[in-house]
Amino acid sequence: MKFGTKAIHAGVEPDPSTGAIMTPIYQTSTYVQPSPGQHKGYEYSRTQNPTRDALQNNLAALENAHHGLCFASGLAATDAILKLLKPGDEVLASNDLYGGTYRIFTKIYQDFGIKFKFIDMRDLNRISEHFSNKIKMVWAETPSNPMMNIIDIKGLSGVCKKFGAMFCVDNTFATPYLQNPLDQGADVVLHSVTKYLAGHSDVVMGCLMTNHDVLKEKLAFIQNSSGAVTGPQDCFLALRGIKTLHIRMQRHCENGRRVAHFLKSHPKVGEVYWPGFEEHKNHDIAKKQMRDFGGMISFVLKNDKIDDAIKVMENLKLFALAESLGGVESLCGHPASMTHAAIPREERIKAGLKDSLIRLSVGIEDVEDLIADLEKALV
Repeated sequence: MKFGTKAIHAGVEPDPSTGAIMTPIYQTSTYVQPSPGQHKGYEYSRTQNPTRDALQNNLAALENAHHGLCFASGLAATDAILKLLKPGDEVLASNDLYGGTYRIFTKIYQDFGIKFKFIDMRDLNRISEHFSNKIKMVWAETPSNPMMNIIDIKGLSGVCKKFGAMFCVDNTFATPYLQNPLDQGADVVLHSVTKYLAGHSDVVMGCLMTNHDVLKEKLAFIQNSSGAVTGPQDCFLALRGIKTLHIRMQRHCENGRRVAHFLKSHPKVGEVYWPGFEEHKNHDIAKKQMRDFGGMISFVLKNDKIDDAIKVMENLKLFALAESLGGVESLCGHPASMTHAAIPREERIKAGLKDSLIRLSVGIEDVEDLIADLEKALV
């Protein structure tokens, strides 16, 4: 099946008892057994739930994966991966990543004896020098949050295999519609389903996809044992959202392109970070591993004054000032004080994340209205 067909049909069957075309919400905590140990594949809803199973199968199909696992949030999915590590292990991570990921790395798991090293992963030729036999995992976002940095997935996968490190890719910004990291050699793909996959700003959820059977069993054990599972109502909403993922992403990309070029030509705007620009570092890699460049954009004003940046965000009307991204409605955010506040300022600045940086999640409204909104705010 091609992508649009998979988004609507993969992993989903009409309800056998009624013929309902939509997957039912199995709002139950437990399942009746005729005799101890005899059941129909379901015992307790922390372990299995039919609505969650349908979503997990659907998500796996979208990433061309054998296995999919859903969690209560993107960070719960991150937490599950980190539980594969042991004290003394080291993780190599991209130095421009979501603030919540940085926080769970440095404020939770570092205290358990796991070491995290943050590096610029855009230059593949220099990554090998950071490896040692203690590096058990490599963590990358591409495009990254919020600088839209592009990392060569296939190339980095080769380096990870050479050193025997597990390779995890956060594919939240691109979605499976734009790139499939497992096809390019990643071991695990993570998504914050909250964002583009569910797509309507009404769900908090995370997921992991992999082709490795043993890895899936370990992660499923952690999913059940730690209990950070998502409920059937949210699974239903995510399934509903995914049915239009391909159409929404196409519009996000079209609108993102128009907004990025508008910002680039505006006299008050300085740097614009969007992977579709030819001068964007690793644009050629983005062209090769992505099908389009998405609807996430970051920019700074020419004067680079934080007060002016705040005024712009306060003046925006259609771009609502809020945490999160990837919904049908456009959002703007200030990473330094919102999504990335957990990262020390010196580390943010080192990665290029200025205090005045504004991040846009370009929605699927009429793009002329979005550009008019930005034009008024930038006066």
